[in-house]
Amino acid sequence: EYNYYNTAPYVQEYNYYNTAPYVQEYNYYNTAPYRFIKTDAYVRAMTEKRIVITEFGTFAYPDPCKNIFSRFFSYFKGIEVTDNALVNIYPVGEDFYACTETNYITKVDPETLETIKKVDLCKYVSINGVTAHPHIENDGTVYNIGNCFGKNFAIAYNVIKIPPLHADKEDPITNFGMSPNYLLFVEQPVKINLFKFLSAWSIWGANYMDCFESHETMGVWMHVAEKHTGEYLNIKYRTSAFNIFHHINTYEDNGFLIADVCCWKGFEFIYNYLYLANLRENWDEVKRLAEKAPQPEVRRYVLPLDIQKSDAGKNLVTLPYTTATATLRSDDTIWLEPEVLFSGPRQAFEFPQINYKAYGGKDYKYAYGLGLNHFIPDRLMKLNVKSKETWVWQEPNTYPSEPIFVPTPDALEEDDGVILSVAVSPAVGHKPSFLLILDAKDMSEIARAEVDTLIPVTFHGMFKKP
Repeated sequence: EYNYYNTAPYVQEYNYYNTAPYVQEYNYYNTAPYRFIKTDAYVRAMTEKRIVITEFGTFAYPDPCKNIFSRFFSYFKGIEVTDNALVNIYPVGEDFYACTETNYITKVDPETLETIKKVDLCKYVSINGVTAHPHIENDGTVYNIGNCFGKNFAIAYNVIKIPPLHADKEDPITNFGMSPNYLLFVEQPVKINLFKFLSAWSIWGANYMDCFESHETMGVWMHVAEKHTGEYLNIKYRTSAFNIFHHINTYEDNGFLIADVCCWKGFEFIYNYLYLANLRENWDEVKRLAEKAPQPEVRRYVLPLDIQKSDAGKNLVTLPYTTATATLRSDDTIWLEPEVLFSGPRQAFEFPQINYKAYGGKDYKYAYGLGLNHFIPDRLMKLNVKSKETWVWQEPNTYPSEPIFVPTPDALEEDDGVILSVAVSPAVGHKPSFLLILDAKDMSEIARAEVDTLIPVTFHGMFKKP
């Protein structure tokens, strides 16, 4: 099985019934086994030696034992959704779940890394998929947003809630339901074509990426709902088109909602430029493609919550510390213009993290991110969102992953803690991978734990106290 770095020529599975405690993958250094999450997608792929369930960018390879007619009729059996839990991991009560962005999450043992069970969220709430980025409150309540397929090939968005662990220790997922949640939802101009999703996939074959469409004239709409009452605020916030994958933080201040986001300018879907075939080109070609792609920025949007008709044509933002504007137009929409917090030529600040437990949903100062240089993750960054000052950790021929902030126990300052990141260093003479530990105040290196094997870099992760 080839991973992102194409380092593993094959995988050894102990038997067809997947009864072994782990699968051992040999890389060039052949020194340590990996522990894989035993999702159905993984087990079936390893058993049949091919991609059996369609993934985000890869359609399932046809069964070589079937002729063309049996393959054609098998497409009418319905869509088989992947449970490949490769994006994130988060706590629910006392349990931990790995997830992707479909309706399946996978319970894992955080001590042994064994796969315990798969949970189908469709059994508890009306959704077809949820994000891999839930919000988790200090009491353990999990909030997320999912989509469901409606009438006339429409898609609706549902806010869902998993309550905290109760005294009886009952699994919180058994109480899973709709929630009145205070939510900012950014509706971007990239959408799923539901007709294509249901028909093309079933009949002639497509993957998730094939079902996305960009809407050139739509721009961006922002929607706000009141958490405690579930009331949708009927205020139409609009701005120019961008792609968004990650919010940094959102908080309230004197009747305004302040949203800091990592975005890519324009309506074109940024994922179109992230196929491995493109990223495996030589450096000059990677840079050429990045020049054509939507350009990244960190932006601050300010949404006024109290609107008066008499304010038409005026900038409604009165906060003294931002240049972001919000203007009431004659069609009753609020047009938003952002303040740019970070921008560099083909330099992205992505996979953001903050001191989430103490400052999530509150006024804050510091964000940490993975720096992408023409799509290549080659640095870790700290951003002061108030002064726009930045700090950088970088090392030649080294590629870190998402920074994870771990606060110092009983910390008094927002940035009192450390940053953790898994880094790959494939240059000759280097240890191939290491866990990097930085001082969160100045991004200086404290230590690193090196290993003699390639550790795949992560999309997202979390720190669990021992």
